[in-house]
Amino acid sequence: MSGFATGPFLTGLAVTAGSVTALFTATWLIGRRLGRWNVVDVTWGLAFALVAVVSYVWSLQVHPANDLRRALAAALVLVWSLRLAGYIGRRSRGKGEDPRYEAMFEKATGDPAMYALKAVFGPQAFLSWFVSLPVQVAMYERAPTGPLTWVGAALWGVGLFFESVGDAQMSAFKADPDNKGRIMDRGLWHYTRHPNYFGDASVWFGLFLISAQTWPGVITLLSPLAMLYFLYFKSGKGLLEKSMAESRPGYAEYMERTSGFIPWPPRRR
Repeated sequence: MSGFATGPFLTGLAVTAGSVTALFTATWLIGRRLGRWNVVDVTWGLAFALVAVVSYVWSLQVHPANDLRRALAAALVLVWSLRLAGYIGRRSRGKGEDPRYEAMFEKATGDPAMYALKAVFGPQAFLSWFVSLPVQVAMYERAPTGPLTWVGAALWGVGLFFESVGDAQMSAFKADPDNKGRIMDRGLWHYTRHPNYFGDASVWFGLFLISAQTWPGVITLLSPLAMLYFLYFKSGKGLLEKSMAESRPGYAEYMERTSGFIPWPPRRR
């Protein structure tokens, strides 16, 4: 069987959009009750897992449960998203508001809860749904798996390695009191200032390749590009480095010698 199950895919888009909206709305209510908004960071990871599961279940009407592409795409998203949500949850446990959100809300006017809904929760809900479009498309493709499927899975593996190992190395670095005030430039951080962001981008370009065997999958190239844009220019690398360069001695020198995204041997001092 070949082609694409357009009808179930379109109705599935509405179902996943409603599911993501419900999840972020519930998280917004929790954040409002707690008085801090960084709870959304855990939901960011969980949203992708929710989309993968809902899409997989909805696509059962047109595919058998053991279809390889569907099972692979769902499994890869679940592994990535649950690892990310768990890591962020452990990192923020017992701490207050994230400094990024504190800076945002210092400039906000009006009701903080409504500002959070419009400026944080709403955009993240839409972005998580939009970035996950390659996974949603993969659930309704009828063509057999091909080389792109396995190239995408390999790229996903590279991304997960950089993200998970980079996070683990940073956690170990921060846990050592002797490193207080120092710049992390060891391990993967010796070759890129953001192994976790590079890993994120690689994961989603890999998932895009898994879905790119038919024309609807090719169109979803905009999804990993959107993820890359936010990781590199907006809420990821751009926002973090601006803060670090202003507040951390030695970070500007680290930026001069170390690649900003793609892993590469550092420049000589």
